[in-house]
Amino acid sequence: MQKSSTAGKIGTGAIVLIVVAAVLLGGLFIVWGGYNKAIRLDEAVQERWGQVETVLVRRFDLIPNLVETVKGYATHEKELFEHIADTRTKYFQADSIAGKAKAAGQLQGVLSRLLLLREQYPELKANQNFLKLQDQLEGTENRIAVERKRYNEAVRGVNTYARSFFGRSFCSMAGVEKAEYFEATEQQKATPKVKF
Repeated sequence: MQKSSTAGKIGTGAIVLIVVAAVLLGGLFIVWGGYNKAIRLDEAVQERWGQVETVLVRRFDLIPNLVETVKGYATHEKELFEHIADTRTKYFQADSIAGKAKAAGQLQGVLSRLLLLREQYPELKANQNFLKLQDQLEGTENRIAVERKRYNEAVRGVNTYARSFFGRSFCSMAGVEKAEYFEATEQQKATPKVKF
């Protein structure tokens, strides 16, 4: 009779041990999965920002060519050209996404003024170099809009996860911080004006 009681205690102890091990293992998988999701979402934001930055750099590389083409027609717009150069410098000196986004936003307003110059100079409208550069710049602006949208979608993903009940803990463990949206500045929202 005593053997049966001892066997029952061992069987119950083994079941409890298995249940505890299963709960611990399940918890470990949940933490592992949550941590990895935080890392994946953060990497998606970084990847998308890399795409945005690629097209912004393309824009900054095209602008000096456009400026040189326009300079001959609009020599009295020296301030505009200097502002473009300053904004380009600020972009490449910025060490954060927010700083680069701010410089890119400042350039947007100046660039609009630059493109409006063609209305003041009919011969500029007919210049083939200007037209080609303008087409390339418009294509780049479209790419920027697409990449900005994708970046903001990735930011929404990581920020939503970071605000969720368990996601907050996993993001904290992984060192993943809330990301900033790349939004239009007030300068970009305003209608550009060209004054002579």
